[in-house]
Amino acid sequence: MPSDPRFVLVTGLSGAGKSQALRIFEDLGFYCVNNLPASLIVTFAELFFRSKEPRRRIAVCIDARSGEDFTKLPEYLDTVAEFGVRPDALFLDSSDDILVSRYSESRRRHPLAPAGRIEEGIRKEREVLEPVRARADFVLDTSATSVSELRERIAALFVGNKDTQELFISVMSFGFKYGIPPEADLVLDVRFLPNPFYDKELRPQTGEDPAVRDFVLNNPDASEFMERIKGLLKFLIPRYIAESKSYLTIAVGCTGGRHRSVAVAQSLMLFLRDLKYNPRLRHRDASRPIEGQA
Repeated sequence: MPSDPRFVLVTGLSGAGKSQALRIFEDLGFYCVNNLPASLIVTFAELFFRSKEPRRRIAVCIDARSGEDFTKLPEYLDTVAEFGVRPDALFLDSSDDILVSRYSESRRRHPLAPAGRIEEGIRKEREVLEPVRARADFVLDTSATSVSELRERIAALFVGNKDTQELFISVMSFGFKYGIPPEADLVLDVRFLPNPFYDKELRPQTGEDPAVRDFVLNNPDASEFMERIKGLLKFLIPRYIAESKSYLTIAVGCTGGRHRSVAVAQSLMLFLRDLKYNPRLRHRDASRPIEGQA
C-alpha cells in the first residue's frame, strides 16, 4: 500500500455503481463514508488530516441528492487541497439504456424522479452532475464493466505506487454508431479496411471467426496499418509506465463494432501478449443485433 495520503471523492450517476466502488475502496484499506452531504466534505477532510492520528487513505461518496450544495463541490475540493492533500475525483458513468435496465430490474425509483419516469430522472441528474464530471480526474464507464473489472481499475488507479505499479491494458472493440467509449485513451479508426458486412456469408459472423479475420487483415493496407500501430505501442507503453500511468484503454472502432474492429483488437491483444503484457480484451458491440451497416 502507498504511504502517501489519498483523499478520493466518489460520485456519478445513480445506478452507475458508486456504492459498489466504495465497498472496493474499503476492501483496499480506505476509510469510507457513503452519502456524505457536499457541504460537509471540507469539515470531514480537516477532521481527519489535521487530527493527531490522521487517516492515510479516505474515500467519500457524494451524489446529486446533496441538493444545491452539490454544485459547489468543485469549490469544496479546491478547499480540501489546502490541507496539503490534493483530492482525486472519480466519476462513475453509464449509458442511459443500461441505467434504465438496472432500475427496472431492481424496481427502485430514481432519486431525482420519485414520481416520474426513470429517463427524466437520468436527464435531470446528468445536468446537475455536468460541472462535477468536468472536474473529475477519472471517469469510468460501467455500462459493460463487471465487479472484478471495476475492482481492478480502481486498484490500478488509486493503490499502485511508482515502484511497484503495473500498467493495466485494456483492448476494446466498438462501433462508432454507438459512440466512442468514454474511457478510451487511444482511439483507432479502422473503417478504411475492407468491410465484411457486404459479404452475405461473412455478415452474420464476427471478427473472432477465422474467415472474417482473414478477410479484414490479409491485405496490404491492413498489414501496413498493423505494423505502424505495433510500432507506436512499442514506443508509447514503456513511456506510459515510466510516467506511472495506471490504466491504458486502446479502443478500436469500425462502423458497427462487429467485424473489422473485433479482428484488429484481437490481433493487438495477441501482439501485446507477445510483448509480455497481460491485456484484457473486450468486444463492446459485437453481440448487438445486425442493423444496417456493421
